[in-house]
Amino acid sequence: MTWQRAGTTRPAKPTLAALTSVGAAVALAASTLIALASVPAHAAAGATLPFTSVEAESATTTGTRIGPDHTQGTLASEASGRQAVRLGSGQRVEFTVPRAANAVNVAYSVPDGQSGTLNVYVNGTRLAKTLPVTSKYSYIDTGWIPGAKTHHFFDNARLLLGQNVQAGDKVAFESTGTQVTVDVADFEQVAAAAGQPAGSVSVTSKGADPTGNGDSTQAFRDAISAAQGGVVWIPPGDYRLTSALGGVQNVTLQGAGNWHSIVHSSRFIDQSSSAGGVHIKDFAVVGEVTERVDSNPDNFVNGSLGPGSSVSGMWLQHLKVGLWLTGNNDNLVVENSRFLDMTADGLNLNGNARGVRVRNNFLRNQGDDALAMWSLYAPDTNSSFENNTITQPNLANGIAIYGGTDIAVRNNLVSDTNALGSGIAISNQKFLDPFFPLAGTITVDGNTLVRTGATNPNWNHPMGALRVDAYDSAVNATVSITNTTITDSPYSAFEFVSGGGQGYPVRNVTVDGATVRNTGTVVVQAEAQGAATFRNVTATSVGSAGVYNCPYPANSGTFALTDGGGNSGWSSTWSDCSTWPQPGQGNPEPDPNRNLAKGRPATATGSQDVYTPGKAVDGDANSYWESSNNAFPQSWTVDLGAAEPVRRLVLKLPPQSAWQARTQTVTVLGSTDGSTYSTVVGAQGYPFDPATGNTATVTLPGTSLRYLRLSVTANTGWPAAQFSEVEAYRTS
Repeated sequence: MTWQRAGTTRPAKPTLAALTSVGAAVALAASTLIALASVPAHAAAGATLPFTSVEAESATTTGTRIGPDHTQGTLASEASGRQAVRLGSGQRVEFTVPRAANAVNVAYSVPDGQSGTLNVYVNGTRLAKTLPVTSKYSYIDTGWIPGAKTHHFFDNARLLLGQNVQAGDKVAFESTGTQVTVDVADFEQVAAAAGQPAGSVSVTSKGADPTGNGDSTQAFRDAISAAQGGVVWIPPGDYRLTSALGGVQNVTLQGAGNWHSIVHSSRFIDQSSSAGGVHIKDFAVVGEVTERVDSNPDNFVNGSLGPGSSVSGMWLQHLKVGLWLTGNNDNLVVENSRFLDMTADGLNLNGNARGVRVRNNFLRNQGDDALAMWSLYAPDTNSSFENNTITQPNLANGIAIYGGTDIAVRNNLVSDTNALGSGIAISNQKFLDPFFPLAGTITVDGNTLVRTGATNPNWNHPMGALRVDAYDSAVNATVSITNTTITDSPYSAFEFVSGGGQGYPVRNVTVDGATVRNTGTVVVQAEAQGAATFRNVTATSVGSAGVYNCPYPANSGTFALTDGGGNSGWSSTWSDCSTWPQPGQGNPEPDPNRNLAKGRPATATGSQDVYTPGKAVDGDANSYWESSNNAFPQSWTVDLGAAEPVRRLVLKLPPQSAWQARTQTVTVLGSTDGSTYSTVVGAQGYPFDPATGNTATVTLPGTSLRYLRLSVTANTGWPAAQFSEVEAYRTS
């Protein structure tokens, strides 16, 4: 069960970076990439955006709708809503404009190695402009990442229409020969270019070429030097930079708007430190990154902007990473920006982030975690991701918190995660040392997750929409998950796991206030030892069962789910820990001869050394539970997951001849709620003899019970209770 995150290998220099009815609009103002008629958006979730998106599959088309599909490596699996429209030559897709607009951005895909154009029509009239499409920035291979396949199939292209269109107008795109798959169109009213601020230093005054033909690198450097304490002005135009800027501090870099001032650079700022006071706003940085090379700093910002800095109103595209932040970035604010088509992370706070706020941003088609905090070398502290809209991260998570102290993830909207990722991951996966695990309070509040979670292809293992992961060490921080909406997860809603396969516990988790709709398998996927309390969690249309509670490894301990009240719709438990539930499968009828106790959570009044309660349900008769010594009575309890008519118990001790014959005095008790127990079979002495297999059989009357308890008051062979296996059967 060892999982690999996309981008596990870190270089020495850290640079890692539908729907339903035709014509239905898709809201991105609060930004749900789903048809408005489907699921109401969480009022506070996601970014407030300057555009409104319409899904191609909800538009009128002469092409072919593809999807839905969640299979890794398929085109539809990476599309928003897992659906799109494929256009052959001469075919078109026509959108009904949802709002006044003068510009459009289209997410599309073309076959590998091909390029072309789309004709554009407004209310039936073809524009002189065409929309270029290309595979140049798509089809990324990361063979060093276990479980990765060719991915990153889509790209984005934008166009100023040259005219205003109104709500209800028609905008169509027509293939001119190249096969084009259209995913979604974003309609926007772009403001006129802003004017130059008084007293600012224009890059053109230092020789920058706004046509993009000349190299403007030195002009930008000279303007930054001249404007210390002031503003560098980037007028409308295209500017080409051939190397990164450094020494940037105590300056504002400002453009006329991110549709007007465009800088072409794959490495905009690269510096390990800064005195701070850097403010970057209102222009676009578009790179030429066509492959992911983790040793290259192909990022908008690589390193530090220094304390008290900000990034706002930016359009960032075709880079490896938007911001890969190391060093001092205290109190940095990143807001109101767009991150499109990165080959790795959108933004990564790579340790030592203090008081950073990342809010109200839009991220589409990232090649790794869209937003991440990674507490390497120093903990990220008191930092937050708030009100961001994230869609289609095609390798890893929407939001990932790897360690850190007092971190908040609030009011974000995440949709359509693909391989190796959850919508939100709260994790102690360290990747490298020194790593600083989760500490203090981790607040996860008000988030909406749509079609998130995926199969981990390394183990064919499902990952939940929201995952808490004791990957490399126990989760001991207080994890508070509140006011969550999870819709259409292909697998589970909440997952608790030790993803490195070491059985570390997940503790101190509270899930309070959650709405789960149409989850493919289960509401809770518990695979670690530990505990969580659930309150006011309601679920509808659950695919398989309410709870999958099968810790891995099987003898690693139990996960206790405490019902805090107000829960509904997910009381059933998956009946067979030897199989994974499949989406929509439903809870299968169990094998009547199946051992009901195998792999189930077990507890005891005490245990000796490594002889823990889980050893008695791990399927291995050579391992065993032993209670505290010289302390009778002792009890051992197993949660069968659901009420079962148990008719027979088989009690075992290790079969080796080294174990002498003995008799244990055992009372069998049962409970349906885990708190009130009644006697099922009174106290009796059960002999265990290695010569006959060291087993004892107990006949029960078939009483329905979920919790089975064995109370031991004597053992003639050792001053403690001992069982290597406790097997429970429906059959007598």
